[in-house]
Parts: sequence; C-alpha cells; structure tokens
Amino acid sequence: MIPRLALFDLDDTLFAHSDAVAWGIERHLVSEGGAFAGADTAASVTLWRSLEEEHYHSYLAGVLDYRGQRRARAQGFAAAHGVDLDDGAAAAWFEGYLAHYRAGWRLHEDALPCLDALALRFPGIRFGLITNGELAFQGEKLRETGLDERIEHVIASGSLGITKPDPRIFLHACSVFGVAPADAVYVGDRLRTDAIGAAAAGLTGVWLARPGTAADPAEAAVAAAAPPAPATATSTSTEAAAAAAAAAAAAAATEAEAARLGVVRIPGLAALPDALAAH
Repeated sequence: MIPRLALFDLDDTLFAHSDAVAWGIERHLVSEGGAFAGADTAASVTLWRSLEEEHYHSYLAGVLDYRGQRRARAQGFAAAHGVDLDDGAAAAWFEGYLAHYRAGWRLHEDALPCLDALALRFPGIRFGLITNGELAFQGEKLRETGLDERIEHVIASGSLGITKPDPRIFLHACSVFGVAPADAVYVGDRLRTDAIGAAAAGLTGVWLARPGTAADPAEAAVAAAAPPAPATATSTSTEAAAAAAAAAAAAAATEAEAARLGVVRIPGLAALPDALAAH
C-alpha cells in the first residue's frame, strides 16, 4: 500500500492519555487530602478510568452532556470515598483534577518519529486526526505538545455530531482531505472503535495494540450490557465463568471481524511504515 493520507486517533495513540490520567488523579488526591488521603493509588486509578469509560460513553451516546459527564465522574469517585458532591462541588473537583491532568500531557515517544518515518517512506502523505472528543479541548493537547504543526485537519465528534465507529466520520475525514478511502489509513488503539470502524468504511484500519494495554473498553461495554442471569443460590460461582466465557466469545468474534476486514495489527507506531508498505 502507498497511502496518501494517514489519519490517527489522539488519546492513547499519539497522545499519552492514560499516563496523564494516572498522573492527574494521583496528584489530585494528594492535593485534596481529607477523605482521599491515603487512598490506594492503584485502586484509585482503576476506579477513575472505569468511571471515565462509563460516563464518557454516556456522553457519546447523548445521555449526558460534556460537562455533565465530568460532574458524574467526580461524583462517582467521591461517593466511593464516602464524599457527597453536589453539581457545583463536582465541577470544581473536576477542575482541580484537570489542572494536574494537564501537567502530565505529553506525546508517546514513538509519535513524532512515526510521522517523520511516514513522510520519508511515502512522500506527500498528509496527516489528520479523528477523535471522539471536543475540538477545543483536543486542540489544547495538540498545541501544548506541538502536534498542531504536523496535523492538517482535526475531525472531532463533538463538532460533527457523529462518533467512531460510525463509518460516516471516517468518510467525512476523507472528503475533507479529498482523498479516496482506499488511499487512506486510520490508526487507533481501540480495535472495534478505531480499526474495525475505519476498515468498515473502506479505509485500511490499523489497530495499535501496545504491549500491556487492556482489552478494548468498547468490548467490555458490550459484555457489560448483556442481561444478567437470574440469581439462584448456586449461581454466584457460575456467573463469573459465564461472564468470562461471554467476554472471550465477544473478543473472538471481534478478532474474526477484524481479520475479515483486513485490519492490520502493530505493537507500536514504529512498526507502521513497514506494515503499510507490506499491506
């Protein structure tokens, strides 16, 4: 393949979002003190990430607005520590977290070298972003990290009203660049949301499966949405096994769909130029 256009996801693809989240919540708990003092760090990061997935998904689904999902995350986290926050206090609490989150902003170490290598390997290639986020906030990340100098167009679901993996957002991005989907590649860290979504729209979908990363949260959300089995006196021990089996089946189905659509898997961005050349 000789791509004319390389489109990327931002968070946890080019931008080290998860690292900044962990940095931010850890330092915010220290600054808050009180009921949050001495909270288990690893458990706090895990809880905060799960609340982010839950409530940001509600925002993408139109259940909550952008500020509402932020308040819900703060309220859910505080409640787990025995603290009740009204909407005003929750908004202030989240703003405090954001200050620490911003302090941890950086790109993944392989982000800029990947863009350089692609430009060298495929002269004339253009770069863009598709993000399930708000344009203004994501734009801050680009400017802070210098990525804005390398990215030609940013397609944000918050402005377009369409979210990944809807094929329309990928097709819209291609139309903005005036490039046919067959000549475009999309790279993201989520298999279904990013790579499968792009491939279904006719682009080359690339799944960035960095070592040690968790399973696609979108798959977890699908499994969590399945109706629970009726509770019985002996059901407790089997429910976990059933849930694990359902998750494994969902993962296998997703992998099969990815294979059918020709999704390319890479362990890091450094592998992208060679993977595309061989595709």
